[in-house]
Amino acid sequence: MTSETEIISTIRLINTNGIGTVKFYQLIEEFTSAEKVVDFLEKNAKQKPWSIEQAKEELAKADKLGVKIVIYCDEDYPYALRGDKNAPPVLYVKGDVKTLTSFEKSIAIVGGRAASVTGRKTAAKIAMELTDEGVCIVSGMARGIDTSAHKGAMYGLNQTGKTIAVLGTGIDVIYPPENKDVYEQIAKQGCIISEFLIGTKASASNFPRRNRIVAALSEGILVVEASNNSGSLITAQYGIDMKKTIFAVPGTPGESRTQGSNTLIKNGAILVENASDILPFLKGNKKAEQPKLEQYVQKNLVFENNDDNYIEQKKAPETLADYLTVDGVHIDELIRLTGKSASEIAMDILELELSGIAERRAGNKIALTGDK
Repeated sequence: MTSETEIISTIRLINTNGIGTVKFYQLIEEFTSAEKVVDFLEKNAKQKPWSIEQAKEELAKADKLGVKIVIYCDEDYPYALRGDKNAPPVLYVKGDVKTLTSFEKSIAIVGGRAASVTGRKTAAKIAMELTDEGVCIVSGMARGIDTSAHKGAMYGLNQTGKTIAVLGTGIDVIYPPENKDVYEQIAKQGCIISEFLIGTKASASNFPRRNRIVAALSEGILVVEASNNSGSLITAQYGIDMKKTIFAVPGTPGESRTQGSNTLIKNGAILVENASDILPFLKGNKKAEQPKLEQYVQKNLVFENNDDNYIEQKKAPETLADYLTVDGVHIDELIRLTGKSASEIAMDILELELSGIAERRAGNKIALTGDK
């Protein structure tokens, strides 16, 4: 187990002016520990390291937020980042830190922020299918495709699916702000990570660094609905540089928001329509102990809805939306009424969410939004 002294020293060193990741690892190789490096700098260098008070304050902030700080030599540091001279020496982790080392196979799903409903559904469906096959989904929690991929992953494995979100902000800064619920759910079912100091606001210069970690954590990168100017192409290029497998969902010819995806396919990316197009290419990052996932247990079914319109809706249902009301219907009740499995219901709910027709409510209920 890494000592608090070494964690503090690592935070001090990487936040010292003039020390980037490459220089950091060069110094570690020479001095063998961050503690020895900062001790040397304090005694001999004109440029003094970050103060011990600043580092301790950062630790205190993390503790208050329920955030774990993982450094490059920790057993919880992601296997996929080890040995990479550009990998962040410090990671802030919100959620289950064991998610970072418990998966064997992983893939990044990225794409445009202004994605179509079809694009969002496609990303979510593939993410859910891959999760059901034991693949960990990694993305950047941006609007559009990223968010849909995280949601799809969490609907996998009977809604116990894990996912990793990599932020381009401090671990406590939710960006975009409307992803607050998604952020909290990812923290419950997987984990959120950031290399940036707590409180770091969104900045254009930080997102390429975020994208690089997304690529590094994954065996391959799937791009969905990327324009020629999409930041997801930066992630794909990082993947190419790291010799990762690149996948892309094709789009309509001439449509601007899919031109980048189509160009990737022209240049050799693997065309993807569903998860089965990806699975044969995933060999595994490392043989890892798989976490025990909660088994889905059917709860006692109780009819909880008192909406007068509900009885009428039950008479001739055509889609899951026809069972819903503005007050909300419990998921277990939907399973009973439709005769569908939990995973089928989960996919139906996700499609309704992405289409703006339904939304989750407290008490495990699904309700119409009024936009149906």
